[in-house]
Amino acid sequence: MTTIDIRGNQRIEADTIRSYMLLQPGDAYDSDRADRSIRSLFATGLFRDVRIARDGSRLIVDIVENPLVNRVAFEGNRRISDDVLRNEVQLRSRSVYTSQLVQADRQRILDLYARRGRFAARVEPKLIELDQNRVDIVFEIQEGDAALVARINFVGNRAYSDSRLREVVSTKEEAFYRILSSSDTFDPDRLNFDRELLRRYYLRTGYPDVQIGAATAELAPDRSGFFLTYNIDEGPRYTFGTIEISSAFPSLNVNEIRRYLEISSGDWYDGDAVERSAQALADAANLRGFPFVDVQPRIVRDTENKRINITFAINEAPRIYIERIDINGNTRTQDRVIRREFRVAEGDAFNAAQVRRSRERIRNLGYFSDVQITNSPGSAPDRTILTTQITERATGEVSVGGGYSTDAGFLADFGLRERNLSGTGIDARLNTTLAQRRSQVDISFTDPSFLDRNLAVGADIFYVQRNLQTISQYSERRAGFALRAGYEFNERLRQSWSYSLVDRDVYNIQAGASRYITEQAGSTLLSQISQTLAYDTRDNLIEPRRGYLLRLGTDLAGLGGDVAYVRARLDGALFLPFERVFGDPDYVLTFFGSAGILSSFANKPDRIVDRFFLGGENLRGFALAGAGPRDLNTRDALGGRLMWTQTTEMRFPLPVPSEIGLIGRAFVDVGALWQTVSGPGIGDTSAPRVGAGVGISWRSPFGLINIDVARAVVKQNYDETQVFRFGFGTRF
Repeated sequence: MTTIDIRGNQRIEADTIRSYMLLQPGDAYDSDRADRSIRSLFATGLFRDVRIARDGSRLIVDIVENPLVNRVAFEGNRRISDDVLRNEVQLRSRSVYTSQLVQADRQRILDLYARRGRFAARVEPKLIELDQNRVDIVFEIQEGDAALVARINFVGNRAYSDSRLREVVSTKEEAFYRILSSSDTFDPDRLNFDRELLRRYYLRTGYPDVQIGAATAELAPDRSGFFLTYNIDEGPRYTFGTIEISSAFPSLNVNEIRRYLEISSGDWYDGDAVERSAQALADAANLRGFPFVDVQPRIVRDTENKRINITFAINEAPRIYIERIDINGNTRTQDRVIRREFRVAEGDAFNAAQVRRSRERIRNLGYFSDVQITNSPGSAPDRTILTTQITERATGEVSVGGGYSTDAGFLADFGLRERNLSGTGIDARLNTTLAQRRSQVDISFTDPSFLDRNLAVGADIFYVQRNLQTISQYSERRAGFALRAGYEFNERLRQSWSYSLVDRDVYNIQAGASRYITEQAGSTLLSQISQTLAYDTRDNLIEPRRGYLLRLGTDLAGLGGDVAYVRARLDGALFLPFERVFGDPDYVLTFFGSAGILSSFANKPDRIVDRFFLGGENLRGFALAGAGPRDLNTRDALGGRLMWTQTTEMRFPLPVPSEIGLIGRAFVDVGALWQTVSGPGIGDTSAPRVGAGVGISWRSPFGLINIDVARAVVKQNYDETQVFRFGFGTRF
């Protein structure tokens, strides 16, 4: 065999084809090697057909090349975009076409639709032949309807009903109100997650031996829905027995840190609380000068009495120091913005609690969709490298909204905000609100770490217009600016200072208004220094379930301007969870308290715009400014200089699916406001008022919406009451 002739090749060089063959020029012909050469050429995926024949001393290889893909297109897809599908398939423009790749891509598209609950989807690839051995591939897609979860069943559960366990799992049954949710769409990857949710729920409620078997999913014959079944072996329920703490550090006072335990003898066993207690003991030891500790809960079961005895063993952990902190993934945000949130530095002892806290602080910036901090071995056995991997997200916001609140009436809102200006962490915003009784324009800038120090600096320019005709028969305008600075003493304690220069105008006073309102007409200039000192242990700023907040605010006016006064206000809130009692984290008992005092000096009397008002948000059952001093002839509210309020509120879940986001509330508000201007015809008493009622909070896609129905239980005959109240946001 002297030569090997290649025929039919258009793009691929003959020498390249020969290199794939086992027979080479000069070799003796061998039929077995010829067959293996054919298989080798087919294995490259470059050829549609290969034939080998002998012609005397020549070997003739006839090939048909696979075409090149000119374009990959999708038709009929509405639920999944072209970009998502294009990233899923392997075929690309200018890649080699093979029938195997087409069928593999067809299956990948079907699998993608199946993961989104569309098991009835159909995909048909179409081939359009072009010149120069090129083809277009068009995947014709019939998406079909989503296969929703028709029913969720549980087998073996005795302690909890099916309806209670359906609230635990993330997969939900099909319902009309889940039109904006995908929780009722069958997702096989979610089954294992739901099994873990069930396991952890049982562990939290006293069942350490629980076993959650494999979940089964049966597709209805018409492929329209799934029936899910979870098999559960609950095991016996245990309580906590003896709870001890042992320490390998003689100077560590275990009695002092015992208060950090979240468990007590006699309580139902809670696996999550055991883990949190172990971590809390480790954190407490770290803060007391023991950076290298390892806390292990040692569990001893008393099967006869169904008790679990626990000893938290505090031992010395290996001494490891941070060699380097690396940050990856930030293409826009500057490194220094991220590094200043770390609670540890290079060279410090490795402290897992502080690393976790650092990750929380970076996440709380709101600049990133994901933050992961991992540690890897350093240059020595006692060195470690912290690697921070972040995924940035858009930080610019344009908001347009509208709504209604009892205090402001119908409103429209427009806002522009950039929370990470040029990657520096500076928060800049412009907000405009137009409402029936309140309009406002506010421009603000805040640098949360001025000069990379523990100092937040900001400025505000604002214009506010309020229509108070229904309260005191006047309108008010405020225009001015404020300069702000704040700093943290520690993770919980923070202080802020501000200076405000504001022009206030009381105008549009009605002819029948109180003379105590009429004499307030005109403009006054306010020059004020303010400070706020806050200690905050709440677990969440929007919907706290545990912790407390104490806040002291003082205002000093009189450094120039037309008024001189000292105004102080003390606020407090306490949140007590009742999850252990009711088995649901949405049971929370809250206490709110507030007290304020206003005192003028330098023979400059205070103005009505500086006083406190009671009613509405701070005393439900009463109208806005409906309680407190009032002109008995004109019914105008005059405000007061002394005020206190107290609220007791119980928050609880309503008997509706939790994903709707409805929470019930029952509350009692108590408060008093007094000491206003002196004169005849004024109702002014320090007697307390009481309002009680119920409400509903909705965690809507637009924010927290509150609806309250309350009754004024104790009031004065000149007070203004209000039964129904509608508003946005939290109360504190």
